[in-house]
Amino acid sequence: MRRYIPFLNRHPLVSVVRLSGLIASGGRGLSDAGTAAIIERAFSRGRPRAVALVINSPGGSPEQSSLIAARIERLAAEKDIPVTAFVEDLAASGGYWLACAARDIIVDRNSIVGSIGVISASFGLQDFIARHGVERRVHTAGRSKSFLDPFQPEKEEDVARLATLQEQIHAGFIDQVKSRRGDRLAATGDLFTGDVWVGSSAVEVGLADAVGHLVPVMKERYGDKVRFAVHGPRRSLLRRLGFSVVSEVTGAMEERALMARYGL
Repeated sequence: MRRYIPFLNRHPLVSVVRLSGLIASGGRGLSDAGTAAIIERAFSRGRPRAVALVINSPGGSPEQSSLIAARIERLAAEKDIPVTAFVEDLAASGGYWLACAARDIIVDRNSIVGSIGVISASFGLQDFIARHGVERRVHTAGRSKSFLDPFQPEKEEDVARLATLQEQIHAGFIDQVKSRRGDRLAATGDLFTGDVWVGSSAVEVGLADAVGHLVPVMKERYGDKVRFAVHGPRRSLLRRLGFSVVSEVTGAMEERALMARYGL
């Protein structure tokens, strides 16, 4: 009967949002458009006392990472709801950017966090196509339109331009971490080299706050009667019927490659 009587206090509610996978615009990965409704529901449905982010991501798009994190930070401030991030296997690069949207970050003793850096990887295929008698024809209006074309020899000016772009994104990433973590960060410049830390080591350098897990931590904060509401994506009918196999496989391969960089 308790749940049907509005003037009785109900047990505290914690909204749980799972942010798992590659961060990318569209497709299978995490994106601002794809997570917006989920995050909005987590902050508004059922009057939650707190929001818990369960993160398992090797990163991806810095733009999408920034947009998702900004949405979480805005809603937390507007609704005055504390947010805690719980890291599973990995919160690296853009995944750590998402974790920094929370007030505090809890890791497992085997969680990998960090990789505060920017990377760009591609292939040079000009010798391959030449060996197979393929001629590359490119016509542009604007000398930078064929920037880092994988079918042409690498140009020094392209590499220099890429480095400039990466430095700007890296600086923004560093600013985000510093603004969110503040004086909890250890006084060392090694935090922003792209290196990673595991479990309690991440706590020691200030990239995380404690080693723990979702249910015990929330019970300690809100009591043994705390309730959990899990918010996740709603799969379309076509996806439920298996009509997105190709995109799913392609996305999984890309995600698998990123996870492999961290030995996972």
